Amino acid sequence: MRCPYCSGTETLVKDSRPTEDNTAVRRRRECRTCGGRYTTFERVQIRELTVIKAHGHPEPFDRNKLERSIHIAMRKRNVQEQHIDQMVTGIVRRLEESGERTVDSQAIGDVVMDTLARIDLVAYVRFASVYKDFQNPLDFEAFVAELRPAMNSD
Repeated sequence: MRCPYCSGTETLVKDSRPTEDNTAVRRRRECRTCGGRYTTFERVQIRELTVIKAHGHPEPFDRNKLERSIHIAMRKRNVQEQHIDQMVTGIVRRLEESGERTVDSQAIGDVVMDTLARIDLVAYVRFASVYKDFQNPLDFEAFVAELRPAMNSD
């Protein structure tokens, strides 16, 4: 583990405890070189996933990238950080349990869309605007028009 402040490699674990949902271990660390303190999270990874991007090139799956995109969609929405982390963990687990070592970026987007649609429709539309590459306001209008029947049935 490298220190985020000085890049030192010698750290002490000061405290370890499971996260509230028991999907990770939270560790408080202290760098022996600079004395900086920081938190890390250790999660179980069932298998290494490779993402096949839209243009066909592969890249390693990055949980942080998925988490950032969901945070952007959820910005200023009334959803707790813990709920977002559980959502990301659920999405990753779903992808890992598929049994495949490679997954299309479109399949990831579909899983995220499915998850967001059940949690927050505004975040769902925000994510869709990037995922479906909306080019103008009419794209938003058409997408929201498709949602109206589902919203009226609730």
